[in-house]
Amino acid sequence: MGMPESELSRRGFLTAATGFIAAGLTSTIKADDRISIEDRKPETPVKPIIYRTLGKTGLKLPIIGMGVMNAAVPEVVAASYDKGVRLFETSESYQMGRNQEMVGNVIKRLGIRDKVIIGTKVELPRDWPAMRPAQIRKTIINKAESCLKQLQMDYVDIFYIHSVSETAQVKNQFFKEAMTTLKEQNKIRFAGVTTHSEMAQVLNEAAADGFYDVVEAMINFALSSDKQLFEAIQNAAAVGVGIVAMKAFWGSPEKLNSENAAWIKEHMTATIASASLKWVMRNKNITVNIPGYTNFEHMKQDFAVARDLEYTEPERRFLEEQGARLGFDFCRQCRRCLATCPHDVEIPTLMRTYMYAAQYGNLLQARTTLDEIPTKNSIHACLSCETCSARCANDVNIARRIDFLKLTYC
Repeated sequence: MGMPESELSRRGFLTAATGFIAAGLTSTIKADDRISIEDRKPETPVKPIIYRTLGKTGLKLPIIGMGVMNAAVPEVVAASYDKGVRLFETSESYQMGRNQEMVGNVIKRLGIRDKVIIGTKVELPRDWPAMRPAQIRKTIINKAESCLKQLQMDYVDIFYIHSVSETAQVKNQFFKEAMTTLKEQNKIRFAGVTTHSEMAQVLNEAAADGFYDVVEAMINFALSSDKQLFEAIQNAAAVGVGIVAMKAFWGSPEKLNSENAAWIKEHMTATIASASLKWVMRNKNITVNIPGYTNFEHMKQDFAVARDLEYTEPERRFLEEQGARLGFDFCRQCRRCLATCPHDVEIPTLMRTYMYAAQYGNLLQARTTLDEIPTKNSIHACLSCETCSARCANDVNIARRIDFLKLTYC
């Protein structure tokens, strides 16, 4: 049974907003501006849902879907369908497969398989570069079949290779052969990759290669200065690659106190959530965003954006506030920190582990992500250093996050 709704967190949203407060940036938002996007006058007409086409797939989707990773309550998935959500994304690794089982159970119980789009992701073994071509193909096909079994489905609409960060992976012929076989067997409809780092390179290669139908990438306001990323998004969309956005919410505070947390929860969460989603989806090259909400309130807040991309005044002030991004130490997964670590620690993946554990409160996904790292490059390699010498090219406090992970996992 899932957690009670009152215990479900806003995927680290309170933590993100605290950075906003810590930076002293709330002064321009008046108390009477801090309203939920659901607090509309009864006579306000309901706007139609905004749909976009997912590249060459031809799928027409509402611009807000559901990333089911952190969800533990089946009723939230069912209510999302009733609200208008049509894309549900899960993964073999989320909740060790139980997330797929939950999604499959809900879809089957409602009898709506032909009315929804299901995306799922698989991760390759650490040693896949040393595997023989036949092993690579077999591994991907077996993983896809395992996903279908957990989902209780004959096919998935979008099948992703998860966490691709090198153009060589996008080009890999054996990945493509496996996914072609799955298409021929009618087990998947469309092939995709997800990416957290080197995203511009992955998007550009997917555009040039022509095989992949969909790319799912981390896109949010904290990345607004990354000109190469948004040029790559435009380039990929122009040749028919469908763009799915994830992680629209960003950030982590250096300090958190109960007074701030209570104030944020009461006043600011809805404004920051809607502003962040709208900022991403006002880019028409992006088809759909998959926020990872976990309860009914946040479902309503997030899906309201599917009907209206115009900023409210509080949302506009939040996004235009000078220096607002400095309140969020968001890891951009640029990997430039690697050169500053004397022990070759896989710092970007550790930063993702921290995000899942400390910001999302998803300890299981944090453990799964940590286990992806070879031991010699993982958190245990940090124990020999009294002081962390790794440095971020932006504004992430790597040492503080490493200390958190040491206490949690060592």
